[in-house]
Amino acid sequence: MSKRIDVKDLNVYYGDFLAVQDVTMTIEPRSVTALIGPSGCGKSTFLRTLNRMHEVIPGARVAGEALMDGQNLYGAAVDPVQVRRQIGMVFQRANPFPTMSISDNVLAGARLNNRRMSKSDADDLVERTLRSANLWAEVKDRLSRPGSSLSGGQQQRLCIARAIAVRPEVLLMDEPCSALDPISTLAIEDLIAELKTEYTIVIVTHNMQQAARVSDKTGFFNIAGTGKPGRLIEYDDTETMFSTPKEKATEDYISGRFG
Repeated sequence: MSKRIDVKDLNVYYGDFLAVQDVTMTIEPRSVTALIGPSGCGKSTFLRTLNRMHEVIPGARVAGEALMDGQNLYGAAVDPVQVRRQIGMVFQRANPFPTMSISDNVLAGARLNNRRMSKSDADDLVERTLRSANLWAEVKDRLSRPGSSLSGGQQQRLCIARAIAVRPEVLLMDEPCSALDPISTLAIEDLIAELKTEYTIVIVTHNMQQAARVSDKTGFFNIAGTGKPGRLIEYDDTETMFSTPKEKATEDYISGRFG
């Protein structure tokens, strides 16, 4: 199911403003790629270009290439809605639909895609997906309760369940643990490690230890100053990035000398 993504000379604009410049990288299937760097350097903007979520902002556009298993995600005949079905996203703050039950939250994407299911098929999908998100044991006796009744960490795992219920090939995560306590963060990190056996995962994080723990490859973004575009400074195996980075700026950021 998981897919390889090849990005070449990608530039992201908001109107005339160049926000991210000349990103070239390969994101391998069945792996976790972490994007690190100081605030405002374009990590989340770049992440959103991978499933065309940035297009919801008026004036946003992309130049360059983003290919998934050779298919241009920005091809003229490509439907951005279909891209977002194939490349799911989990946001910084857990956002379960507050008026929906836990089970209806899981089924929301499938129903949005006009997928008709019998009750038994729906029940099977809910259980299978919540098990995949390591949440089933905690919520199986209260599936009819609102998703918003869960703890913060449980809500984030519910949002991950909602994202994978539609069977995407890639999962994007924008600082999924930034609002969580250490125990909930560990639960999400354990889940990421399990999910990478099936999905290609890209995660934005400000937590250096988290990037070192969960990722196979790491990309360091930086910005030269206010009003300048963000750039990918270095991209390598995580172990190499955290032990012997090639760029001084990478070493300075990872060691805490700036950022």
